[in-house]
Amino acid sequence: MIDENELAAEFEEHRPYLHAMAFRLLGSHADADDAVQEAWLRLTRAGGDGIEELRGWLTTVTVRICLDVLRKHGVRREQPLELEVGLLPGDPLGSDPEQEVLLAESVALALYVVMDVLTPAERVAFVLHDVFEVPFDGVAAILGRSTAATKMLASRARGRLRTGVAAADAAGREVVEAFFEAVGRGDVAGLLTVLAPDVELSGHAPGGAFTVRGAREVATQATMFRNPRARLHPALVDGVPGALITFGGRPVTVVAFTITDGVVTAIRAMTDPERLGRIVPAWVD
Repeated sequence: MIDENELAAEFEEHRPYLHAMAFRLLGSHADADDAVQEAWLRLTRAGGDGIEELRGWLTTVTVRICLDVLRKHGVRREQPLELEVGLLPGDPLGSDPEQEVLLAESVALALYVVMDVLTPAERVAFVLHDVFEVPFDGVAAILGRSTAATKMLASRARGRLRTGVAAADAAGREVVEAFFEAVGRGDVAGLLTVLAPDVELSGHAPGGAFTVRGAREVATQATMFRNPRARLHPALVDGVPGALITFGGRPVTVVAFTITDGVVTAIRAMTDPERLGRIVPAWVD
């Protein structure tokens, strides 16, 4: 039998990965902690004997624990407001490694937050394959289904997520669409019709944090950076209408809008292509 201290050390190497996976499946850090702890208890009972590849074994065990939770309690909506996207002016990004991990989890979930429309099996197929890049045959083995059936589950999940995002907050979405249409035309006057007089744009770019206040100032700033080659992907960001902007197939900016009485009162943005490239699901193109 493998020495327990050695086994614990190996398990700790995989804990961040297991927690991130369980969090995406269960939508709660507390539930993810419980699932990972249960995986550790099962590992100690097994003693490590006969386990050829520990990461794969732990992945299977943790996912099956999460499946049991989802089937017992039902799939619950994520809580994207547990963390905002970290865009408050003056909050430096990247200064705290733990906060960096939590931010990545929050943004990745907040972008496609309509996960409660998925069945447990669809959620597992989508999260494992599209977020964690587990091959379909590996996901199929965990779910006890054929590879073809697992591919169908993931495909259905993508479709349901896209539909859910498109249907969310239709009125707010119309305001966001009007905003981006005006940006595309370079239409400052058009932007002024959808921006509150005291609107505030805040965010973080590679050059640092920034804040712009006032409708005309925000409209001018927005039209300065329009690019006809950019592609817009509607998204929910922290539960509010937003968008992921890609350029040449690469995610470059995520934007969230606060809308009150039919006008935009606040805009938060993050421009960080390197980070977004790591956390945006692979099916976004």
